[in-house]
Amino acid sequence: MTTTLQIPTLRAAFGEHLQENVSLAAYTSARIGGTADALIVVNSAEQLAETVSQLWEMSTPYFLLGSGSNILISDAGFRCVVVLNKAKGVRFTEGETPSVWAESGVTLSKLANQAATRGFAGLEWAATVPGTVGGAVYGNAGAFGGDMAGNLLQSQLLTKHGREEWEVKAMRYAYRSSALKRDAVEAVILSAEMKLENGNPAQIHERMQQFVEKRKNTQPPGASMGSMFKNPEGDYAGRLIEAAGLRGKRVGNVEISTVHANFFVNYGETKASDVRALIELTQKTVFEKFDIQLELEIELVGKWHE
Repeated sequence: MTTTLQIPTLRAAFGEHLQENVSLAAYTSARIGGTADALIVVNSAEQLAETVSQLWEMSTPYFLLGSGSNILISDAGFRCVVVLNKAKGVRFTEGETPSVWAESGVTLSKLANQAATRGFAGLEWAATVPGTVGGAVYGNAGAFGGDMAGNLLQSQLLTKHGREEWEVKAMRYAYRSSALKRDAVEAVILSAEMKLENGNPAQIHERMQQFVEKRKNTQPPGASMGSMFKNPEGDYAGRLIEAAGLRGKRVGNVEISTVHANFFVNYGETKASDVRALIELTQKTVFEKFDIQLELEIELVGKWHE
């Protein structure tokens, strides 16, 4: 993104809501990332829609940031407006076919816990997912045999044509992918409605706790982006990386985890360029040894020098 922002114009449009020269490392799960020229925090789906509509009208480039998981922001950062999505409205519907409506900035793991406390099952798989509802809808997030494709009823999007309701079939979900992601649709996810099931709060919490314990035992603690690579069909990225002899490999202060080789852990003051170098080394080594091209599950965002 090389567009030069018209900061005075943005100041006039957004006033005190506009922050300038903001380090993005604190807003990512890996604690890595350069600065954004401008940042705007939105606290509701309505504010999100208004802000993005205004940026579209101004032909101003922007990037929507949620929980900052599953992304690697370049050291050069963004020459655009980062819209930080803190839209966290939630509404449960009870009855024989319960559901939950949530704004796109809601953290999925927190939503799963809220549902469990109310005696609603169906989101147990999400108990360990650090991303937001919007990110989960966009990328078909999943864990422990569940995913967004199995829960989503419909999502409200903002497009250049206005607000649109997309039912789950319109998303054309695939493994960690959707029509929005594959086709680079110019749209913003405002909210989503997900189906739930009635259940016993204690039993639901127990299932969730089992997933949490399993994650603790199989995935590393510390700052990471989540799973680095998608699992190739019929295999596991972590197994391939370990078999290639890369477990524990470091570049700078980023390390391929010794607990689970599909996680790269930031041990402090890590550059995005170091992570990128370790990604490329991993892909090259696995391809040379097994003739398999590992595909990134995370997204590289910001300005990169190819």
